[in-house]
Parts: sequence; C-alpha cells; structure tokens
Amino acid sequence: MYTLSPFGSTGTAVATSPDPTPTWVLVAGEQMLLLEGLATLCNTIPGCSVTAQSASGQQALADIQRLKPDIALLDLDLTDLLTIEVIRQIRAGESKTRCAVLSARKDKKTVLEVLRSGACGFILTSSTRQQLAEAFQHILQGGIYVSPAIEMASLVAESSPVRRYSDPLDSLSGREYQVFTLLVDGVRAKEIAARLSLSPKTVDTYRSSLMRKLDIFDLAGLVKFAIQRNLVS
Repeated sequence: MYTLSPFGSTGTAVATSPDPTPTWVLVAGEQMLLLEGLATLCNTIPGCSVTAQSASGQQALADIQRLKPDIALLDLDLTDLLTIEVIRQIRAGESKTRCAVLSARKDKKTVLEVLRSGACGFILTSSTRQQLAEAFQHILQGGIYVSPAIEMASLVAESSPVRRYSDPLDSLSGREYQVFTLLVDGVRAKEIAARLSLSPKTVDTYRSSLMRKLDIFDLAGLVKFAIQRNLVS
C-alpha cells in the first residue's frame, strides 16, 4: 500500500497518513482449490483484500448484495445460477460492485456475451499475477479489461450493429447462446430454466429458435457443432 512520507518538505516530522481503504474483492467459484488459490492470489495484490469466497452463483449474488465489494471476480462456470445471470441481477440492482469473469475460454462469442451482460472484465485463467493486478486497476478506474491474449479487433467487429454472419453461431441472441451452451453441456431443459430464471416453455422456444438458426435439429448435432468449436466445458 502507498503511504505518505513521514517528513514534510522542510524535513520536519509530520503525522503519517493512515493506509488507504483497501479494495474489497469477492471471489466466486465451485472448485474449492481454484477458489482458495484465487483468494490467496488476490490477497497478494497490494491494496486488495478478499472479503468473501462464494462457492455458488446464488451465494455469490447474496454475498455481493450483502457485502457490496468493489470487485466481484466470478468463475464463468458457476452452475446453480449462471454467471451471466449473477452479473445481470447485480447490474439491475444498481450495485456499485464491478464484476469480472475468469475463464479458460476465449472464443469471441463467449467474451462478447459476458461483456454485454454488464461485466467490466474478462480475465483468462492463464493470466499472470501482474495481469490480474492490472485488470483490477483498470476496472476500478471505470474501464473494461480484456486479457491481452484475446483478439480485440475481432470483438470490435462483432459488436458492430451492421454486420453479416460468417458463422451461424454469431447469429444467436444472448439468451439463445446461453441455452445452447447449457444444452451441449448436458443440462436438461427444466434445470436450464431454473438457472436462467425462465419458464421451461420459454427455454423450449429458445431451443427451437437456435436450432433453426444453426440448421441443426437434434442434440447430438449441437454437441458435435460445439466440439468442433471447442465450446464444450
């Protein structure tokens, strides 16, 4: 942490300034070794202090609402309540907590959907401690941080309101993409509805729509499509 020098310009001793208020960080993930390691790593960043370790999406949402940390670092693979839904609910509540997502995936569709949900950062699990510290600093200053290994140029092009879809996957809406990723991970429609706070009928509508857009009409075909693009968890 930074502190003021105990001496004034004339060399006369002056009262030292107290340490600045730490940056409170909440970390969330379902794999305990990852969660504990991440908390330890965050605590080594100067000025940062982990205020909570949340082991599920629902717990993360409740902890963020209760503790109001400066940053919430969320594993992308939270399952009981989808990570993107946690972020959306936090944003809807006008919380000042800034959310960042941690993931090994770096396909442009996933990154875009995370950022569109209201996340302020997309941090790869391959990032260094220095990059994590830089991400926190950037996010706290009001910016959007994306790990350097992710090709930003393609993200900017994809976010343009006027574009043609060279890949049918890009034509899916945010909700359709969420349903798609859960389907190919083997999650049943009823559970998808619970994770996304939707009705089973609405999930069926999204499933039919995404299959039509992808021109694939069975689950096996969707799984094969996802494997070809390295989108299966």
